[in-house]
Amino acid sequence: MQWDVVIGLEIHVQLATQTKIFSGTSTAYGAEPNTQASAVDLAMPGTLPVANEQAFRYAVMFGLAIDAEIARRSVFERKNYFYPDLPKGYQTTQLAQPIVGRGHVDIELEDGTSKRVRIHHAHLEEDAGKSLHEDYHGMSGIDLNRAGTPLIEIVTEPDMRSSEEAVAFARKLHGIVTSLGICDGDMSQGSMRFDVNVSVRPMGEEKLGTRTETKNLNSFRFMEQAIHQEVDRQIDVLMDGGTIVQETRLYNGDTNTSRSMRTKEEANDYRYFPCPDLLPVVIADDFIEEVRRSLPELPDARKARFQSDYGLTDYDASQLASNSQMAWLFEETVEHGKDAKLAANWILGELTARLNAEGRNITDCPVTGRQLGALILRISDGTISSTGAKKVFEGLWEGEGDDVDALIETKGLKQVSDTAALEQIVDEVLAGMGEQIAQYQEADEKKRKKLMGGFMGPLMKASRGQGNPKVFNELLKKKLEG
Repeated sequence: MQWDVVIGLEIHVQLATQTKIFSGTSTAYGAEPNTQASAVDLAMPGTLPVANEQAFRYAVMFGLAIDAEIARRSVFERKNYFYPDLPKGYQTTQLAQPIVGRGHVDIELEDGTSKRVRIHHAHLEEDAGKSLHEDYHGMSGIDLNRAGTPLIEIVTEPDMRSSEEAVAFARKLHGIVTSLGICDGDMSQGSMRFDVNVSVRPMGEEKLGTRTETKNLNSFRFMEQAIHQEVDRQIDVLMDGGTIVQETRLYNGDTNTSRSMRTKEEANDYRYFPCPDLLPVVIADDFIEEVRRSLPELPDARKARFQSDYGLTDYDASQLASNSQMAWLFEETVEHGKDAKLAANWILGELTARLNAEGRNITDCPVTGRQLGALILRISDGTISSTGAKKVFEGLWEGEGDDVDALIETKGLKQVSDTAALEQIVDEVLAGMGEQIAQYQEADEKKRKKLMGGFMGPLMKASRGQGNPKVFNELLKKKLEG
């Protein structure tokens, strides 16, 4: 039997405001536990919340970026539930009248096709605290610093049909919120968290299957793995004659396992009611237009510009434009290195591979655009080979120095381009390769290209890797074909 997979996402985006959504307490990350939780954040008796205007501005920015309806009037409600990291006993959120209505996000898939994912709505709410389990035995610690941090929760329609589509959407959304500057996008710190709703149904069936929700996925890789696992689990249950229970699940990325957390609640379980401490918020048309005029360049527009201004391929432009920090690094690199294609190759190749290998974010990259641009300039002008450039890059990455030319000099990587000196090396090497020379001269043009590599290896070895390959190639052709 073939199965149809149906996926919808709920995404919590932590807004980059300096203070919390209903108090003046700092939202700075990394403070000592429970040092940034005020009486207002904990709803102590006698306190009243005051809405943070910047949070509303950020929510409107997001709504405009996804071509969504902006509610002129939005209302906060109390969502009542017990959890140790929610000492108030309720979360202040939006349900009936969220600030952002229906919108959409267009994604590109690996096969070159595009798809539109509909956004049902996005609402403002406060974050809860954080339960800490790792450092305690038989108990949990509670850090309330995060309590009251402003979030927008983005709810999609169930429009995605595979993990590839879900991850493509998540990446696109990450690019949008970081380009807007409303979120730093650091998923390792919880700035973006994904809840994945998954159901399966027999192919051709119109009725949706029973869904489960896997909560708090904080990486694209974990999202992909969790979806694969949940799809397989549901299919196995149904094939064995069982039924799917609507429940909330937790996924462990380290062990690639999931477990049931609780049966899924419905809205009436939370006893929503309008927050008596907060008046409805009215957004004026003038305010919306002011925000619209201030919107920065978004990923789709940036991609088009990278293709037109720098001549990048669709793939390179898409990859670089999807991440605002990577886009800024690319443009700084081109400013100093001139060669856009080479800059794209190095950022998407060597630099990204190194970041991935060390589990680092682009914002934590130790090599600057100025340094990478200087390195590319030295590749372009023939000062160093591509092999030598990798050694210089390694030095920059490891902090051996911050000046490209100094590292080239220190490591002795400067290429020899003196024709007379290299010609002498060519003559000495060819003197001992009579059989290979004969094979080359008897070969057709296609085979000659393959045989050329057999000469280059000994030449580079004889020059201790410092001979300019381009000059070597020209001299070889001249002598072998002459």
